[in-house]
Amino acid sequence: MDRAEVLLIGGRAGVGKTTVGWEVSALLRAAAVPHAVIDGDFMGQVHPAPQGDPDRSEITESNLTAVWANFARRGYRRLIYTNTASVLPEAAGMFERAMGAGVRIVRVLLTASDATARQRLVGRELGSELETELQASMRKARLLDERAPEDAVRVVTDGRLVVDIAREVAAATGWTANSAFHSGG
Repeated sequence: MDRAEVLLIGGRAGVGKTTVGWEVSALLRAAAVPHAVIDGDFMGQVHPAPQGDPDRSEITESNLTAVWANFARRGYRRLIYTNTASVLPEAAGMFERAMGAGVRIVRVLLTASDATARQRLVGRELGSELETELQASMRKARLLDERAPEDAVRVVTDGRLVVDIAREVAAATGWTANSAFHSGG
């Protein structure tokens, strides 16, 4: 396979993007499917924002391009990328520029109720930013619900085991035909 492929896992804070991304990776490793994983939150994690790049999109794209180039040079063609807004239509250009024209993009939008997201964030956010995260999570959930494209596979995470969610997410890629992988056995 020469063409690059990327699984974009998006969703509000507290929906389980990183956890699901790592579990998808575990399923792919078990099925011997070569891939790389990037947590997109780290690609633009600088303070203050670079001059002329207030939303950190240029530094994020630059870092993604560099990291993907390292993976691609070593033969990897599949990427799992987790980030809140990665599933939005405007993100596609960044992946085309970073990974090459014609990259196959699979979008998965993880969803969770406000109560579920709150419960998860309360358990995770031990510092001073809990209230900010809760408010931002609710805002982003509404934005993602309104703007995620039709081709985004929506996966509900409320009350489900991470392995079951990951199986559903991984199945959307078609990266393996292993029946045990799809059926959960």
